[in-house]
Amino acid sequence: MTHATSSSSCSTERTLRLGLIGGNITETRSPVLHMACGLAIGRNATYDLIIPKERGLSFAQTLAQCAELGFDGVNVTFPYKEEALRLVAPGTPVVAAMGSTNAVKFTAQGPRAFNTDHSGFVAAYRNRFGAQAPGRVLVLGTGGVGRAVAFGLADLGASEIVLLDTDLSKAVSLGGAIMTYCGAKVIAGDPSMLRDLSGFDGVVNCTPLGMVGKPPASPLPEDAAGHIGWAFDAVYTPLHTPFRAQVERMGARFLSGYELYFHQGVDAFEIFSERKVEDADWVRALITHSPDTPPRRAVG
Repeated sequence: MTHATSSSSCSTERTLRLGLIGGNITETRSPVLHMACGLAIGRNATYDLIIPKERGLSFAQTLAQCAELGFDGVNVTFPYKEEALRLVAPGTPVVAAMGSTNAVKFTAQGPRAFNTDHSGFVAAYRNRFGAQAPGRVLVLGTGGVGRAVAFGLADLGASEIVLLDTDLSKAVSLGGAIMTYCGAKVIAGDPSMLRDLSGFDGVVNCTPLGMVGKPPASPLPEDAAGHIGWAFDAVYTPLHTPFRAQVERMGARFLSGYELYFHQGVDAFEIFSERKVEDADWVRALITHSPDTPPRRAVG
């Protein structure tokens, strides 16, 4: 495990033990975010990076090991978000409906699954675009984060959600789950739609294409054209991806996956710690190394 620790020397509360289970996670910024959240509430926190394949374990074995070792909670990322919910009881109705989790809290009654990709996307969208409705939106990729974002779009009042995935059955299944959950208009898309995006108000990339550690790529063809109002890329390492360059050339106002990372991380920390992070702006300034960040007095 890669292990990181935050310290607030006056705190007398037990150190929170947190972590992330995933595949390509060595470049994640989650440790610094969770440790900063700990500092914001006067708690120590540790945050491990856990790659099951490197440990010769299955995801289920890894999750059980975390419980045995006394973890308070773990984030879950690609490729385990859907598998995790098959193993862990959902903590909220929306998590049960979407069939995917990115946060597991260990409790005395057993682990519980939450989805802060969903709540984090809604918060990030509103922070960037205010009360503007998403309109007609094309969602590229219907895996774990795609499911959460699509449910978020439904909650934000999207007029139509068009789901496109290399596995048509996944798009159809997700569409059915959203319509059952809230009655939103959802259809499965066709790859031919990617050539001209003019019929969409928003386009979101929820595939791992463009992620660090993989060849530079985009889910859109090189000759994709049209004018779109806004776009979102779930990939935030790196911040500037081929997809981002394409949609910004089409006039889109861009929402970075960094914003999803930030809001979902704060939400997850609050679930794990059972404490509210009152000053999220201080946390943001700290992790972005703002010179104007005031010192945080330790609590205790």
